[in-house]
Amino acid sequence: MDIFESIKSAFSPPHKAGYPFIAGGIVVAFLGLLFWHPLAWLGLIFAVFCLYFFRDPERVAPPRGNVFLAPADGLVVSIEQAVPPVELGLGETSRPRVAIFLSVLDVHVNRSPIVGTVTRIAYRAGKFLNAAEDKASDENERNALAMKLPSGHEIAVVQIAGLIARRILCDAKEGQSLAAGERFGIIRFGSRTDLYLPEGTVPLVAVGQRMIGGETVIAELPTA
Repeated sequence: MDIFESIKSAFSPPHKAGYPFIAGGIVVAFLGLLFWHPLAWLGLIFAVFCLYFFRDPERVAPPRGNVFLAPADGLVVSIEQAVPPVELGLGETSRPRVAIFLSVLDVHVNRSPIVGTVTRIAYRAGKFLNAAEDKASDENERNALAMKLPSGHEIAVVQIAGLIARRILCDAKEGQSLAAGERFGIIRFGSRTDLYLPEGTVPLVAVGQRMIGGETVIAELPTA
C-alpha cells in the first residue's frame, strides 16, 4: 500500500457503529467551548480518534473464487491445528486455524473470507484477556459464524473480544449469503479474529505477517 492509499484509508468514512461515539465527542467539545475549554479539547481529541478507529475503507477482493481472504486487518499471532468452537457444531476434528490480532490502530471491520452461506451464528460470553494470547480463543467473549461454501466445505470465523474491546457487533444473519470480502461485523477497541479453514488446507501466511482484511490471501481452497 503506497503513501496515498495509506492516507486515503486513514480518512475513510466511519462504520455506522462509530456514529454514537463520534457524536458524543462532538457534543462534549461543544459543551467545553461553552463552559470549560480543556473539556473541548478532550472532546475533540476523542471524536478524531473515533473517526480514525471506526474508519471503514473500501477493499478490492482478488478475482479468484478458490482462495480464503483475511477476515480482518491485523497481525497473524498463531497458525495451528484447533477444533472449532463447540457451539457451531462443526465436529471435534482439528483443522488449521489462523488467528489475527487487531490493535487499536487497525481497521476493526470484519469481512467474509470467501463466498459462502452463513449456516449458524453463536454468541458466547467470556473473559476479556489479552486477545494476542492463545487462550483468548477459548476463554474470551466471542461470536462465531459457521459458513458453508459452494464446494461443500465448512469453515468458521470467530470474532473475539480483547482486553479493551467490550462489544462485538455482527450484522450477518443465518441463511445469508456473503461474498468474498463482504463486511459482516465489527469489534470495538482491540480484538482478535480467528479463521478455521477446511481440513487439509495449507495456510500461505506466516506468524508475524500483517493482514489486510478482504484482500490478503490466507490460503487456497483444497482440491478434491
